[in-house]
Amino acid sequence: MQETRIKIIPERCVGCGLCLKACPFNALSLHGGKAVVDDQRCTLCGACAPVCRKYRAIDFQRPEQTAAATGQGALWVFAESDPGGRLAPVVGELLGEARRLAQTFSVPVEAILLGHDLATATGQCFEFGVERVHRVDHPELADYADQPYAAILTRLISQYRPEIFLGGATAVGRALLPRVAVMVGTGLTADCTQLDIDPENGLLRQTRPAFGGNVLATISCARKRPQMATVRPGVLPAPTPGLNRGGQVVDHRPAFEELANSVRRLSFRPRREAHDLREAEIVVTAGYGVGGPDGVRAVAALAKALGGSLGATRSVVDAGWVEYAGQIGQTGTTVQPKLYIACGVSGAIQHIVGMQNSERIVAINKDPEAPIFNYADVAVVGEVNEIVGQFLQTRNLGLFL
Repeated sequence: MQETRIKIIPERCVGCGLCLKACPFNALSLHGGKAVVDDQRCTLCGACAPVCRKYRAIDFQRPEQTAAATGQGALWVFAESDPGGRLAPVVGELLGEARRLAQTFSVPVEAILLGHDLATATGQCFEFGVERVHRVDHPELADYADQPYAAILTRLISQYRPEIFLGGATAVGRALLPRVAVMVGTGLTADCTQLDIDPENGLLRQTRPAFGGNVLATISCARKRPQMATVRPGVLPAPTPGLNRGGQVVDHRPAFEELANSVRRLSFRPRREAHDLREAEIVVTAGYGVGGPDGVRAVAALAKALGGSLGATRSVVDAGWVEYAGQIGQTGTTVQPKLYIACGVSGAIQHIVGMQNSERIVAINKDPEAPIFNYADVAVVGEVNEIVGQFLQTRNLGLFL
């Protein structure tokens, strides 16, 4: 695979400085009246090339890759791990989906682990049925950093040429995978809610909400490899671990230059949440139909009575009735509880994306035509505050349980 690179052509460069202003990473400077690239800072984003069209002094090349799906490469999953050395919850969901997709091509599913003290995470990968783990274990990788992680992944992708590369749409995944996609010269569909294989051409069909969640767009990458996507946590079913407790581990040593990092972490303090909606077995959500803070308090009391967690729609969060940590939907958290109770929720697609995979959905709304009822297993038509109040008063919660 041809290396992605940015090259300054000295005989064409006039030292105008336009590329310096265009570079968002301060990776360009002038020396002797000519532009010079700092490879340690350059992310290969290509922002400098368009501003130099007049002089054509910047040569920005990406690798040329196959124009059709071959189905020969492996299916890779970026196995994100936390500082404690355990896999992020979304990795199990991705590995289960990867095994399903890989059956189409009969190719192996392989996990990519970067970090330090990765023995536990390696074992977890095998429990989800991974056949091979590519592992880069180094003290300098203990704390996530964009530049070294991206440099190492780019080298591994260039060496092994996987057909598909998936990652979670977490804070790390959203920062890392787009950078890697640029460096290897391929496309990326971010924040997917569904993945499938097109039976006609074998391409990965990547579905994500678009236009503010009003439509679902299905995207394919026909000409570049690997086909890359990040997937929202919680939208795919997580398989039960324990399928396989052994497999091949391929250890890789990072090159000295790959560990270079222009960012230094000063401190780290994990955010402490009262609860994690993604792990809750019962979620009771307050929609704008509850009417205000008093209605939210009643819904919160119902959640407490059921031993569940309080969720909210975006309109409730925007109104200041619930903090953002409780928001469920496209721009919030995705949940898969055993029981989901929607109180005064209209059922906009932006919210549905965040809860549609719940095992049992109960909807309470005074509008019998509310879209939420299209997704509900149990529909309760009536004034939401009255119904919630009656349940709290009588403690007759059998309908929900």
